[in-house]
Amino acid sequence: MSVLIDVESLARELAGGTPPVLLDVRWRLGGPPGIDSYRAGHLPGAVFADLDTDLAGSPGSGGRHPLPAAADFESAMRRLGVRSRYPVVVYDDGDSTIAARAWWTLRYFGHDQVRVLDGGFRAWAAAGRPVATDEPGVAAGDFTATAGQLPVLDAAGAAALARSGVLLDARAGERYRGEVEPVDPAAGHIPGAVSAPTAANVGPDGRFLPPQELRRRFGDLGVTAGPDGALALDVGAYCGSGVTAAHEVLALELAGVPASLYVGSWSAWTADPGRPVATGADPG
Repeated sequence: MSVLIDVESLARELAGGTPPVLLDVRWRLGGPPGIDSYRAGHLPGAVFADLDTDLAGSPGSGGRHPLPAAADFESAMRRLGVRSRYPVVVYDDGDSTIAARAWWTLRYFGHDQVRVLDGGFRAWAAAGRPVATDEPGVAAGDFTATAGQLPVLDAAGAAALARSGVLLDARAGERYRGEVEPVDPAAGHIPGAVSAPTAANVGPDGRFLPPQELRRRFGDLGVTAGPDGALALDVGAYCGSGVTAAHEVLALELAGVPASLYVGSWSAWTADPGRPVATGADPG
């Protein structure tokens, strides 16, 4: 199953006999709350999943968006109608940044039929597809969360990978270079990490670049080609709090590259003032 679905394909599935569960995961750093966007208009049948409470645990030393406990995630997904062995489609406003975190978290906890609506709500509305404002009632799901189905990194693992493989920093370049830091206590990047802003994974319309273009992009970033032409080296990604880095992991999967996610990311790295920080354009 592809990790992406386009508007026309989703419309056909929703009109069929077994439509997928739809999760609206719109969210913006600093607000307004995603639930406001959902209530103003969403895909018919979609239910709202909150990044802060449904897709993450409580902020702390593990970062601003740490992994939720398996039992908490399972409870949230069942409340939203998610069922095991039944397809789920997630979407956000447009560039799939938040949707990718939902995709990754469901996959991490063992759901193997999750797709992202490429272009999100913006693409759906632009295509003239119907938009609803009701909040549908959903039957409780039966999803069972089993942690550990995708690879993750902790701080030590991220530091080691930056030396032995490729650790991609998914934040904007000015945050990587340490020129600005709007949220976390220190500015800069993990020493050895390579700047790879997620904005370059998508086109102007918010849809992902074709796989061959993503392969070229990641190859240029040091995810080198092996003798058989496959992209090689151990690869991981981090960002501010493990959200946009999930977008990087999804883009890497489209390019055919398995990658680990440092869920705590920069917010967890900088929670320990003893950890080293690099600045400037070079990995350091």
